Amino acid sequence: MDKVLDSPARAVADVPDGAVLAVGGFGLCGIPSTLIGALADAGTTGLRVVSNNCGVDDWGLGLLLRAGRIARTTSSYVGENKEFARQYLNGELEVELVPQGTLAERLRAGGAGIPAFYTPAGAGTQVEEGGLPRRYAPGGGTVVLASPPKEVREFGGRRYLLEEAITADFALVRAAVADRHGNCVFHAAARNFNPLCAAAGRVAVVEADRIVEPGEIPPDAVHLPGVYVDRIVAADPADRRIERRTVNSVSPKES
Repeated sequence: MDKVLDSPARAVADVPDGAVLAVGGFGLCGIPSTLIGALADAGTTGLRVVSNNCGVDDWGLGLLLRAGRIARTTSSYVGENKEFARQYLNGELEVELVPQGTLAERLRAGGAGIPAFYTPAGAGTQVEEGGLPRRYAPGGGTVVLASPPKEVREFGGRRYLLEEAITADFALVRAAVADRHGNCVFHAAARNFNPLCAAAGRVAVVEADRIVEPGEIPPDAVHLPGVYVDRIVAADPADRRIERRTVNSVSPKES
């Protein structure tokens, strides 16, 4: 079955206002920037986003955030986005902060059909006790929605928290290579969260740097089987940014 579509706009045309999106990537590495741009152009709003982070002020999910299109985020790291902080502290954005490994496992569990699991991450902290601010009142200051306490059980004398799986209406993913049947390969750190998001989404949309014919990807090289993928589009090769560029100065060698 050929899953390749001719445009990113067509691939996200049926994403409704208020949809839950699982968005792959890690920082700006491996983010589905072409599909995010198509959603921004479409005007889709009220989105409830599950992603490790929310981009930066002028790129990635930060584009949707800046335009006021995101109503809620479930993330583990949000420190590179000043607009995110402004919206959160002023009561414009609901935020669920989740330990990074827990977020990954909640997505994996959702894709595997596991409704919940126990983890030691967060035990004995406010993650367990509840009360983490999820939404402030307009203008900030007063917490109007806080995280609830977690169910706790002991196994082998150690405390574990019950965490619920995450599923999404749509998953947006970026792959290095995809064949027309949806089998995908990711490059290095871009593999973080992308396969997990794809599996957790009821409809998984992949943008790929390179699209090849079925059979060109060796079976042992497949990171994400095509059974999880519903749509494929070509990624814009210009949609790449480096979050932090570090350059070491090299002194000339003494003769």
